Amino acid sequence: MKITDLRCAVIGKHPIVRIVTDEGLYGMGEVEFTKSYLKPWVLHFREALIGEDPTDVERVMLKIRQRGSFKPYGAAVSAIEHALWDIAGKAAGVPVYKLLGGKVRDKVRVYNGSIRQKRAGDRPEDYAADVKWMMEQPQNFFMVKQGISFHSNMKDTIEDFHYGVTQKKAGYHGAMDQGVISERGFNHMLDCVIAMKEVLGDKVSLALDCGPGWMLPDAIKFARAVEKYNLMWLEDMLTGDYVPWVNPQAYRELTTSTSTPIHTGEQIYLRHNYKELIETQAVRVIGPDPADVGGIAELKWVAEHAYMHSILMAPHGTANGLLGLGALINVCATLPANYIAFEYPTASDPWWEDLVIGLPPQIVNYSMVDLLEAPGLGLDIDAEGAKRYLKEEDASFFD
Repeated sequence: MKITDLRCAVIGKHPIVRIVTDEGLYGMGEVEFTKSYLKPWVLHFREALIGEDPTDVERVMLKIRQRGSFKPYGAAVSAIEHALWDIAGKAAGVPVYKLLGGKVRDKVRVYNGSIRQKRAGDRPEDYAADVKWMMEQPQNFFMVKQGISFHSNMKDTIEDFHYGVTQKKAGYHGAMDQGVISERGFNHMLDCVIAMKEVLGDKVSLALDCGPGWMLPDAIKFARAVEKYNLMWLEDMLTGDYVPWVNPQAYRELTTSTSTPIHTGEQIYLRHNYKELIETQAVRVIGPDPADVGGIAELKWVAEHAYMHSILMAPHGTANGLLGLGALINVCATLPANYIAFEYPTASDPWWEDLVIGLPPQIVNYSMVDLLEAPGLGLDIDAEGAKRYLKEEDASFFD
């Protein structure tokens, strides 16, 4: 079998990768809807893939893996890798998880991820109402994650929240505010945590997405202040979204200063860049994204390495779309006992649910997702339905 074409079309907001072969099989991969601009970067790899056997996934990846980088530029390589596994599974007539070593679990645990609504504001009562809404959703999530501090509008809406430069309503995904947090801002965050825990109790766990942007002294002080609330984790306090470095030494100081689990890793590309983070036990939880880290095999390698160092695994994925959901389900079925849950993704637009073939009407039940048993990643796109969303330049995408 040989690859005859690599195609990419932006459907809605998602760049969708389609690898075509001379035997009629094709594979699909999906890029986060926050990265619509990456289509040219995906197509940059076309020449390298033509003529290769897509079922030799690792051999193909050796040609292109070194061309990726930290978020967002690992996404193109990652989506291509997903499409290669999709073809390999179809060629073998088995779900991809069988090719990754087989399943460890029959159902995969998820947390709320993109199941959220716009908060009424940034007051403690607004946070309390928001997590109440989350815990009442039909998916019955065992845990919800909420954004605070630099990963929320607090930096704009709370007067004198911090002493750094403020990019008021920057409007650019990944723009980073950072600086020393004021006493007023610090106390406001604590009030919001207290309000949320009063609603959730011990029935539904709480994690906080915090940054990036904190200074280390503030991060230590806050992590200690919330210890009594038994949070699942504090995420991306020092580095994170679109920050192209890891800073394990600072994370290790933060981690060893508190019993609150510290989490990072969604922006990191390739296992090599987790090495020091894991081997120095700089965090308690890592969250690689299969659509950024270099693919699903890369994520599995990272998870196994973390397992040997007693570091927990909670993969990122909130904007990965429904094809991205298929990739997450397949790889997380195979992960070792350090796996907690993955961040449940939905698509950029509600009509995606009518286009994706292979998902049950109710995907999440009591925070669990059944495995997909169709060959490959288990999902496909209704080509005729999707054509109405294609631009003229992509008219041949499904041919």
